Amino acid sequence: QVDQLGIANTAEALTWRNRFGLQSGDFHNFKALIEVDNVNDLSDKYNSTLNGNTAYPTVLDPKVTEINRAQITWTPTETTTLTLGRQRIILDDARFVGNVGWRQDEQTYDAVRLDTTLWRVKLTGAYLGRVNRVVGDAKDWYSNSYLLNASYSVSEALKFTAFDYALRFSTAATTPLPADQTNAAASSVSINGLRAYGSDWVSSFKLNYVLQYSSEKPNGLNPAVFDLHESMIEGSATWDIYTLKLNYEALEGNGTVGFVTPLGTVHAFEGFADVFSATGGNKTFINGIDDFNTSLVIAGHTKPWAPWFMNPTLTVVYHSLKTDRLDQKIGKEWDAVLVAGITKNLSLMLKYADFDRDSITMPASRTKTWIMLNYKL
Repeated sequence: QVDQLGIANTAEALTWRNRFGLQSGDFHNFKALIEVDNVNDLSDKYNSTLNGNTAYPTVLDPKVTEINRAQITWTPTETTTLTLGRQRIILDDARFVGNVGWRQDEQTYDAVRLDTTLWRVKLTGAYLGRVNRVVGDAKDWYSNSYLLNASYSVSEALKFTAFDYALRFSTAATTPLPADQTNAAASSVSINGLRAYGSDWVSSFKLNYVLQYSSEKPNGLNPAVFDLHESMIEGSATWDIYTLKLNYEALEGNGTVGFVTPLGTVHAFEGFADVFSATGGNKTFINGIDDFNTSLVIAGHTKPWAPWFMNPTLTVVYHSLKTDRLDQKIGKEWDAVLVAGITKNLSLMLKYADFDRDSITMPASRTKTWIMLNYKL
């Protein structure tokens, strides 16, 4: 359910997803997998961007049936795997390359991927021929993109990852909406960067940190001219069932375009309310986004008196947002998520997001509420 300032109607999206898959056994180091998604809207009082209900706030979960994954995997050695076909790809924390698993229609890739390990170095290389995006075939992108990701482990306390993602997108000449071609071009970028991270124990506390820096330039059919940067610092401490995290991320903007992450799982960043939606499904702002956020996670245990409420986990997040350029206050957001198992096959998730803008020049204030049941055989 979505209530958004400036839109009179409240969105109510009741959707049902069926996902069926079949995986073969191992045959001379080969395995095959096929998986189908079927998403139905039991209540269409929302704007899916495909159903024409523009009088409602947007919920990007349209009615769709498609092949989600269809892949062949070859593992010639214990340290090398080659995957060919429609597949799920998640690199690092999914900031730049992910599956957008929050949406009902998962983002997958028609790709060739090679993973190998050489001593302390892990290498991933992939060529993407198509991006199967979260709003069905009509919005998919043709791709001529390359992904390179290399990680080196000094110790558990010090690891490095370098990445280079050359992204080039286009749409079919018969694409119904010209805006889709514009979005594909605007999302064609080259991203490269470096990430340092690690964890260690201090007494009864487990400490984690992440440092990241990346740069972005136009690529392919992108007509814009820019040289933008992203930087992030994060630290967390875990004690018993509690984890406290502090995070600060800055994405630059030049007043015309902002730093974009066209293949990233954007819902996980800058707040669950998805305030900064823009071309290509990116969360971006032309003056950039500085996000200071803090979160508390409480990972509970199943109690004998509540066996139907298994391993409950509560997460509460606070975001303070401003523009990177001009230093203008955007607003603040509170998020909360509760996840628990009801049976070994059935789980429940309750989720809430409340974004409050700072001024009328900023994106509209909104609240979002989710109730999700997930059953796995």
